[in-house]
Amino acid sequence: MVKKVKVGIIGCGKISAAYFKGCKAFEILDVVACSDINMACAEAAAKEYSCNAVPVKDMLANREIEIVVNLTIPKVHAEVDIAAFEAGKHVHSEKPLGITREDGRKVLDAAKKHNRLLTCAPDTFMGGGGQTARKIVDDGWIGEPVAATAFMASHGPENWHPNPGFLYACGGGPMLDMGPYYLTALVNLMGPISRVTGSTRVTFPERMITSQPLYGTMMKVEVPTLVSGVMDFANGAIATILMSFDIWSHNLPRIEIYGTEGTLIVPDPNRFDGQVMVKRASAKEWSNIPLTHSDTVSRGIGVADLAYAIRCGRKPRPSGELAYHVLDVMCAFDEASKRGEHVQIQSTTDKPRPLPLGLMPGTLDG
Repeated sequence: MVKKVKVGIIGCGKISAAYFKGCKAFEILDVVACSDINMACAEAAAKEYSCNAVPVKDMLANREIEIVVNLTIPKVHAEVDIAAFEAGKHVHSEKPLGITREDGRKVLDAAKKHNRLLTCAPDTFMGGGGQTARKIVDDGWIGEPVAATAFMASHGPENWHPNPGFLYACGGGPMLDMGPYYLTALVNLMGPISRVTGSTRVTFPERMITSQPLYGTMMKVEVPTLVSGVMDFANGAIATILMSFDIWSHNLPRIEIYGTEGTLIVPDPNRFDGQVMVKRASAKEWSNIPLTHSDTVSRGIGVADLAYAIRCGRKPRPSGELAYHVLDVMCAFDEASKRGEHVQIQSTTDKPRPLPLGLMPGTLDG
């Protein structure tokens, strides 16, 4: 039994419910406070999830709170993270780490300066689907990975998100919004990326919100809404990626890994569960692989992993270095499109350590 880590959540928007509920599943975490620029929103969350609604400055001043979970909009991720480090907190940030490489680097530098740990979403690769796929690759079931595909194609969030404008502003778009799930999953399976090229476009310069409560509001699009690219991995594999908010329907897979001895179908990287399938070179049919790890975890497992890293003195899995590498890669696609050339990726990262088998519910390894 390890000492609980007290947690404060900044940002009580749509995604916060998953964090409040997910953190409760881990015995090491104690969410004691929440805050939001709209304190009425924070007070409603505090009432529902039995914690205290406090202004951000009070949360940062509370010495008992060790972890700040940053669920603000992307363009202020770096600002909030750095303020938390300066207040002596460890940080788990929603994705992306920043909206530019410069923002991401400032966050990493601040964590190092103040000797604090940084983790960043997505933590979905730590779910049963992602960990089962990782074990299949690590155990050599499909041989050496030589190629991969990753597809996320929809017609955008304006038909379901209550306030989708930020997803079409600087720091949004399908790559920075959804790319972290797919790229983190690929790095978890195949390691760091060394070079990318790509093409981008804006298909609809304006969009109408069709969700409530802003139905009928027009939004200007400031970022590419279709990104197509090719990635070279340090291990020699080559992957194709498509991220789009411009596609009405499709019949594409989420992620597939092609190896020298077979093919692996990876489930939706925006989920913790899903069906993992393998077809080896000599097989006539696909095999549905039972999950090797729990599929009942949710957002919050990354916060718990950070808490165990604090208590046990180990490196967290959804690390700041991993998040920065993913950000570096995402920024490179639009650069490659504008420059008409490959972009060499300057950052690198280790593959996150896989979860051990047989963990008790609500716990992680030390």
